[in-house]
Amino acid sequence: MSSIKKNDKIRVLSGKNKGKEGKVLKVNREKDTALVEGVNMVKRHTKAGSGPGKQGGIIEKESPIQLSKLMLVCPKCSKPSRTGVKTLDDGDRVRFCKKCMEQLEN
Repeated sequence: MSSIKKNDKIRVLSGKNKGKEGKVLKVNREKDTALVEGVNMVKRHTKAGSGPGKQGGIIEKESPIQLSKLMLVCPKCSKPSRTGVKTLDDGDRVRFCKKCMEQLEN
Protein backbone atom coordinates (compact mmCIF):
# COMPACT_ATOMS: atom_id res chain seq x y z
CA MET A 1 0.00 0.00 0.00
CA SER A 2 1.31 3.40 -0.95
CA SER A 3 1.77 6.34 1.41
CA ILE A 4 0.71 8.99 -1.15
CA LYS A 5 -2.41 8.69 -3.29
CA LYS A 6 -4.55 10.87 -5.55
CA ASN A 7 -6.44 13.70 -3.74
CA ASP A 8 -4.09 13.61 -0.71
CA LYS A 9 -2.82 16.91 0.69
CA ILE A 10 0.98 16.97 0.72
CA ARG A 11 3.91 19.23 1.65
CA VAL A 12 7.15 19.48 -0.34
CA LEU A 13 10.23 18.67 1.78
CA SER A 14 13.10 19.78 -0.48
CA GLY A 15 14.00 21.63 -3.64
CA LYS A 16 12.89 24.98 -5.06
CA ASN A 17 9.30 24.36 -3.92
CA LYS A 18 10.19 23.48 -0.31
CA GLY A 19 7.35 24.23 2.12
CA LYS A 20 4.58 24.45 -0.50
CA GLU A 21 1.41 22.46 0.01
CA GLY A 22 -1.01 21.15 -2.58
CA LYS A 23 -3.38 18.41 -3.64
CA VAL A 24 -2.10 15.38 -5.57
CA LEU A 25 -3.63 15.29 -9.05
CA LYS A 26 -1.93 12.17 -10.40
CA VAL A 27 0.58 9.55 -9.20
CA ASN A 28 2.91 7.63 -11.53
CA ARG A 29 4.10 4.47 -9.71
CA GLU A 30 6.50 3.39 -12.49
CA LYS A 31 8.52 6.62 -12.31
CA ASP A 32 7.83 7.34 -8.59
CA THR A 33 6.51 10.81 -9.37
CA ALA A 34 3.38 12.80 -8.59
CA LEU A 35 1.64 15.77 -10.17
CA VAL A 36 0.75 18.28 -7.44
CA GLU A 37 -1.59 21.24 -7.88
CA GLY A 38 0.35 24.54 -7.87
CA VAL A 39 3.75 22.93 -7.21
CA ASN A 40 6.75 22.63 -9.58
CA MET A 41 5.28 24.98 -12.20
CA VAL A 42 6.99 25.13 -15.62
CA LYS A 43 6.38 27.30 -18.68
CA ARG A 44 5.50 25.52 -21.92
CA HIS A 45 5.90 27.44 -25.17
CA THR A 46 3.27 26.19 -27.62
CA LYS A 47 2.86 26.95 -31.30
CA ALA A 48 -0.54 27.98 -32.61
CA GLY A 49 -2.24 25.08 -34.36
CA SER A 50 -4.61 25.00 -37.29
CA GLY A 51 -8.33 25.25 -36.62
CA PRO A 52 -10.40 27.19 -34.12
CA GLY A 53 -9.33 27.27 -30.48
CA LYS A 54 -5.71 26.30 -31.16
CA GLN A 55 -4.05 29.38 -29.71
CA GLY A 56 -0.32 29.54 -29.16
CA GLY A 57 1.64 31.22 -26.40
CA ILE A 58 3.28 30.51 -23.07
CA ILE A 59 1.30 28.14 -20.83
CA GLU A 60 2.16 27.51 -17.19
CA LYS A 61 1.49 23.98 -15.95
CA GLU A 62 2.53 21.54 -13.25
CA SER A 63 5.47 19.22 -13.76
CA PRO A 64 5.90 15.87 -11.97
CA ILE A 65 7.89 15.84 -8.71
CA GLN A 66 9.62 12.89 -7.01
CA LEU A 67 7.60 11.09 -4.32
CA SER A 68 10.65 11.10 -2.04
CA LYS A 69 10.37 14.91 -1.81
CA LEU A 70 6.75 14.77 -0.63
CA MET A 71 5.15 14.09 2.75
CA LEU A 72 1.49 13.54 3.49
CA VAL A 73 -0.27 16.18 5.61
CA CYS A 74 -2.62 14.49 8.09
CA PRO A 75 -6.18 15.86 7.75
CA LYS A 76 -6.81 15.35 11.50
CA CYS A 77 -3.73 16.99 13.09
CA SER A 78 -2.79 19.18 10.04
CA LYS A 79 0.89 18.25 10.34
CA PRO A 80 3.12 16.51 7.81
CA SER A 81 3.73 13.01 9.12
CA ARG A 82 4.84 9.55 8.21
CA THR A 83 2.18 6.99 7.53
CA GLY A 84 1.84 3.37 8.49
CA VAL A 85 -0.38 0.54 7.34
CA LYS A 86 -2.43 -1.64 9.65
CA THR A 87 -4.88 -4.45 9.05
CA LEU A 88 -8.33 -4.15 10.59
CA ASP A 89 -10.32 -7.06 12.06
CA ASP A 90 -12.32 -7.47 8.84
CA GLY A 91 -9.12 -7.83 6.77
CA ASP A 92 -9.05 -4.33 5.26
CA ARG A 93 -5.70 -2.54 5.13
CA VAL A 94 -5.76 1.15 6.02
CA ARG A 95 -3.21 3.96 6.32
CA PHE A 96 -2.75 5.80 9.60
CA CYS A 97 -0.90 8.92 10.75
CA LYS A 98 2.06 8.05 12.98
CA LYS A 99 1.81 11.35 14.89
CA CYS A 100 -1.82 11.26 16.02
CA MET A 101 -2.45 7.53 15.28
CA GLU A 102 -5.69 8.43 13.43
CA GLN A 103 -6.89 6.35 10.50
CA LEU A 104 -6.69 8.07 7.10
CA GLU A 105 -9.50 7.67 4.58
CA ASN A 106 -8.50 5.82 1.42
